[in-house]
Amino acid sequence: MSKKINTIISQLKKLKAENYRRDFLLTWEKSTDDLQQIFLVAEALRQLREKNVSTRCFDSGLAISNFRDNSTRTRFSFASAANLLGLEVQDLDEKTSQIAHGETVRETANMISFMADFIGIRDDMFLGEGDKYQREVGKALDEGYMEGVLEQRPGIINLQSDVDHPTQSMSDMLHLITHFGGIENLKGKKIAMTWAYSPSYGKPLSVPQGVIGLMTRFGMHVDLAYPKGYNLIPEIEKLAAQQAKINGGSFRKVSGMDDAFQNADVVYPKSWAPFSVMQERTNLLLNKDIKGLDALEKRCLENNAKHTDWECTEEKMKLTKNGDALYLHCLPADISSVSCKQGEVQASVFERYKVPLFKQASYKPYIIAAMMMNYQFSHPEKVIQKMLERDNKRIQF
Repeated sequence: MSKKINTIISQLKKLKAENYRRDFLLTWEKSTDDLQQIFLVAEALRQLREKNVSTRCFDSGLAISNFRDNSTRTRFSFASAANLLGLEVQDLDEKTSQIAHGETVRETANMISFMADFIGIRDDMFLGEGDKYQREVGKALDEGYMEGVLEQRPGIINLQSDVDHPTQSMSDMLHLITHFGGIENLKGKKIAMTWAYSPSYGKPLSVPQGVIGLMTRFGMHVDLAYPKGYNLIPEIEKLAAQQAKINGGSFRKVSGMDDAFQNADVVYPKSWAPFSVMQERTNLLLNKDIKGLDALEKRCLENNAKHTDWECTEEKMKLTKNGDALYLHCLPADISSVSCKQGEVQASVFERYKVPLFKQASYKPYIIAAMMMNYQFSHPEKVIQKMLERDNKRIQF
């Protein structure tokens, strides 16, 4: 183990990363070295924990979680990451806080941060609002710290916004790095990010946007496929194309699932709501227009039903490279004949990839913990070295 950790430490020393005291909101705001630092620290933490070495680098402190939408994997991953480093987690329930009585963002941000080290925020319901809210919290924390209200300025980690889901896409990529034997081996690999049919509507755009926004940074060939009208935020599609050109990969928008799957090394069939629908839905939600939301849902489900053939099947998987592409999903997937009558993926495909899918999800606690460490410590490699030398056992007996 020490040989692997020492290799990671050596690689970290060579990076010119700038994650220290910088929030993690969008992957494309980070340099390649910033991203690689997180991948390396995450892998080091995973190696240490597997060998029963304690990775606690905090004696006390709080990690505040603010989930403004439902969550299972990310909620527990955030809690696991905080505990891994020695922090306790406190959930902010806006329904039972003074926010329900009109407390401002600035006031809330400061009141929850007196002894907090991190704030994780999920806000993906309102297009044009989630990323904006996270930045508003950040400005309030800057102000509180500069004016001496806060002894320290907590770091913000985006646990999913309307724009990006960085802890998900970074976990996806660490899974790919491990699967293909190194980040350098991702260059030239093809990934198909495709829409897939779901018997529900309103699923955020941030997962596919996060995937195309990150995978184009590392020389991959990214195909984005969706039925007519199901486009993502136009600026992010444009960003993906620009990044692919700069980094020696490619970015194509194709009209069919079969085209995207053709000779792909990785496939990621996932449902999402059209950009225009999310805009309309946001306005209806903000205006609390229940009748309007019901009408929108009915219209969208009828439109979805026109594309039931957008399903990840055994036949489509045969189109991939050697018929053996790696299947990804952020979970939970809509599994045909299991969780729904017809959905995103055929039951046999999902069952065949069940173990890799669960492994894909297992990287998220380490990615979040790495984001925390890199925010808190200017030289995380030194902290990892001390953990290795200290060799405290997590389980004592």
